[in-house]
Amino acid sequence: MSGYTSRSAQGSAVAEFALVSALVAFVFSGFAQVVFTVHVRGVLQSAATEGARVAARADRWEADGAARARYLITSALPAAYAEDIAVETSTRDGLTVISVVVRAPLPLLGPLGPTGALRIVGHALQEPA
Repeated sequence: MSGYTSRSAQGSAVAEFALVSALVAFVFSGFAQVVFTVHVRGVLQSAATEGARVAARADRWEADGAARARYLITSALPAAYAEDIAVETSTRDGLTVISVVVRAPLPLLGPLGPTGALRIVGHALQEPA
């Protein structure tokens, strides 16, 4: 009887390995996707803030801020993330605030995802002329 049990258990190890390895691969790919999404958000936030700082300088224009943000984004991510960049000017408490708004895809499956789902804004106070 013991020989019968050991012989039937031999095939179950292969099946267990296949099931467990598929689960481990699924969990790892989900973790990698979360890490990539956090990386994308960090790059976009940094680029938007740097673009706002450039646009807020006394010797620069708003287009310079958008160009700087676009350059920083395309240096680290695919060009699709830099397609929708806007520069806005507003006044808060008597101060002029420059905002760089980046709308980008939310990466759900690798770099692919719904367009415009991420909205990242960087602010800076405009320098006096």
